[in-house]
Amino acid sequence: MTPASPLAAPAAPTAGAFDLPARSPKADPALTAADERHFAALARTLEETIAEVSARLEDALRAPGGAGREAMDRDREVHRLSARLRTLRRFGLDLCLGRIVAAEGPDSPDGPDSAEPLYIGRLGLTDSAGRRLLTDWRSPAAEPFFAATHARPMGLASRRRYRWTGGRISDYWDEVFTSEGLAGHAALDDQSAFVASLATHRSARMRDVLGTIQADQDAIIRAGSRGALVVDGGPGTGKTVVALHRTAHLLYADPRLGGSGRERSRGGVLFVGPHQPYLSYVEDVLPSLGEEGVQTCTLRDLLPEGAAAPVESDPQTARLKSSAGMVKAVEKAVGIYEEPPTEGMTVETHWSNVPLRAADWAEAFAAVEPGTPHNEAREQIWEELVAILWERHGDEGEEDLTPELFGRSLRRNRELVGTLERAWPMLDAGELVGDLWTVPAYLRLCAPWLDAEEVRRLRRAEPQAWTVSDLPILDAARRRLGDAQASVRRRRHRAAVAAERARMAEVIDHMVAADADGEGAVTMLRGQDLQGALVDEDALPTADRDLLAGPFAHIVVDEAQELTDAEWQMLLQRCPSRSFTIVGDRAQARHGFTEPWRERLRRAGFDRIELASLSVNYRTPEEVMAQAEPVIRAALPDANVPVSIRAGGIPVAYGAVAERDAVLDAWLAEHPEGTACVIGAGPTGEDARPTASRVRFLTPQLAKGLEFDLVVLVEPDSFGEGVAGAVDRYVAMTRATQRLVILAG
Repeated sequence: MTPASPLAAPAAPTAGAFDLPARSPKADPALTAADERHFAALARTLEETIAEVSARLEDALRAPGGAGREAMDRDREVHRLSARLRTLRRFGLDLCLGRIVAAEGPDSPDGPDSAEPLYIGRLGLTDSAGRRLLTDWRSPAAEPFFAATHARPMGLASRRRYRWTGGRISDYWDEVFTSEGLAGHAALDDQSAFVASLATHRSARMRDVLGTIQADQDAIIRAGSRGALVVDGGPGTGKTVVALHRTAHLLYADPRLGGSGRERSRGGVLFVGPHQPYLSYVEDVLPSLGEEGVQTCTLRDLLPEGAAAPVESDPQTARLKSSAGMVKAVEKAVGIYEEPPTEGMTVETHWSNVPLRAADWAEAFAAVEPGTPHNEAREQIWEELVAILWERHGDEGEEDLTPELFGRSLRRNRELVGTLERAWPMLDAGELVGDLWTVPAYLRLCAPWLDAEEVRRLRRAEPQAWTVSDLPILDAARRRLGDAQASVRRRRHRAAVAAERARMAEVIDHMVAADADGEGAVTMLRGQDLQGALVDEDALPTADRDLLAGPFAHIVVDEAQELTDAEWQMLLQRCPSRSFTIVGDRAQARHGFTEPWRERLRRAGFDRIELASLSVNYRTPEEVMAQAEPVIRAALPDANVPVSIRAGGIPVAYGAVAERDAVLDAWLAEHPEGTACVIGAGPTGEDARPTASRVRFLTPQLAKGLEFDLVVLVEPDSFGEGVAGAVDRYVAMTRATQRLVILAG
C-alpha cells in the first residue's frame, strides 16, 4: 500500500471505495454495499476533520508566541495538531484496516444485541453527530480484530480485512467464527489475507503490515510495560514488526510513556536498532502509525565519537572492554580525584582571617548529594565551604556584609580556589578513559582484577583512538563526570532570575506608587510569593538537552542478542525504570549466546524479566529455510529455528561468482518491482546501472534485520569459521522472501 502525499488532503473516491474485478464474486454489491455506505460517511468526516484541524493549526500558528510556559503550551499544541494533520493527509479511506462483527449473545464484546460492524482504523474518528466511524487499532475494543482465532473467537461472528491499492480496496478477505456468520461472505480462508501479503514484493522501506498483524504478534504488542519483556524469535517471525507496533501501542496505552521535546524528561520512548540501514528501512513505520516523537538511534549514535569509531581489531581486547567491570572501573578512576585535603589552612578575607581545618574539607566533600556527577558536584562543595567559613567568620561589626558578598569575595581567593581545584579537579571524559589505556599503573589501580597480560593488551599508543568497544566506557565516564559548565550555567541562571525579579519589583513599585490610595489589590503585588510567580524561569535561557541522554520511560532494543554487558549499561543508565522491550534471536548472536535470556539479562542488571516467543516464520519460504537450517544447527544444535508457513515454489539456485551480474540482470528484467541484495563478506562492487536503486550491496552484519525479494549470496564460505561464520551465513540466507541464489568461486 502506497500512502498518499502528506502535503495534500486525500480526495474522496468518486467511483466508490472498492476497485474489484467485475467478474469476482467479491464484487457482488450485496457483499460491499454496507461498507460503501460506511466509507462514504468516512470520506465526508475526513474532509471535515482535515478542514477543522487545519483551521485550528492556523489559529495556533497565528497566536502570539508568548514566553516561558505559555510558549511551551503553544508549541505542544502546534506539534499535536501538525502530527494529527500529517496522519490524516498521509492516508485517505485507507485509514481503515478492516471490520469485525460481534456474535449476538452474552459473550459479545459489545453486548448481547450488537451486530453492527466495528471498523478498525489507524486512528479513531467520530463524525459530527458523535457516531464512531473508526476505532483506534490500539484500543481494547479493537483487540479481537488482531487476536481472535477459531480456537478463541473472542466473541466475534466475523472479521473482514481490506487490501488497499492507490486509495481503493483491491481485495478483501472474510473469516467467520460462528455458523451464523457464514451468510454474506465471499472469501472464507482464514489465512488468505496474510499469506497474500507475504507474496508481495519488498521496497526500500518496510511495507505496511498493520492490517495483517497475527494473534501471536498482537499478544506481545499489547503486553504491559513493567519490567523487561523479551521477544525471542528466529528469522521471519516478525520481531521487528512487533517491536515497532508495540512502541506505538505503548505510547497510546501507557500514560507514563508520553512526552516530547522538553517534556521528555518525564517520559518518552527510545528505539535502538542495530545499524543505520535498518533505521532507514523502518523509518516510515512509526509515522504511519501516528507516532512521530520516538527517538531512534543505534548504539553508536549515543556518543558523538561513535560515528567514526571502527570495530576493535583484536577480539580479546574487545572482550575485555565488553565487561561491566570495565564500566565500573570508571568509578574508581574518578574517585581518585575526589580526596579531600588532609591539611588545614587559613583563609584570608577582606574582613578577617578564618581557619579551615582538614575536618572542614572532609565535611564539605561529604555534603555532595548522592548521584551528583563529579564536575557538577564541585559547586556543592564550594557552597558548603562558603557556609562553613561564613559561620566561623560571623558578621559582628559588619552590617553591610551579606553571605552573597562574602562568597563573591572568596571566589577571588586564589589559595582557596586553587586548593579546591587540585583536590576536586574538573575532568574530561576523553582524557580520563585515554589515561586508562596509556598509563598501565593507573589501569591496574582502577581495575585490579586484570592480570599483567590483560593490562598489556589494553594498552595503546594513541589515547583517544576510539573504537566501538570504547563507547560504553566513554559513556560511563561522561555520565559520571557530568557537564563541567553546568555550575557556570546555574550561576548565570540564578543571576538572570534575580535580575528579572529585581526588574519585576521595580515595575510593581511604579504600579503601587500610581495607585491613588496605596491600598487595594495592587499592593498585594508586593508579596514575595506573588512576585516569584510573576517571574517565568522557563522563559530564561537554558542549555539545549541531548535528546538521546534520557531518561526515557521505555527503551525498545532490536537485535538485542548482540549487546555486551557494557553496552547494556549504556541503555540501563538511560532508563531508570528498567522498562524495556528486548527483541532478539540467540541463534543470530555472532559471538555466541549460551545463557538463557533471563540469566543473561540478570547479569546485565535487569530484575523483572518476562519472556515471549515467536516460532512461526512468516517471511522465509520453506525452500530457503530447508537450506539455512542445517547451516545454523551445525554450529548451534539447539538454535530456535522457526517453521515456515509457506512455500515459494522457487528452489535455491547455485552458481559461480562470475554469474552475479547475469543473475541480477535477469531478475531485474523479469521483476519491474521489488528489491535485491548482494551479500558478501567484503566489498562486492556497487552497481552503477539505473536499476541499481533496487539493488543493495551489504555485509551480513549490515543486512541483519532487513528483507529482500532476491538475495545473491557471494562466497558464503568466506564469512569465517565457528559460530560467527555460521551466524553470518544463516542471517544472509534468511533475508530472502522469494528467491535465494548462492554463488561460489
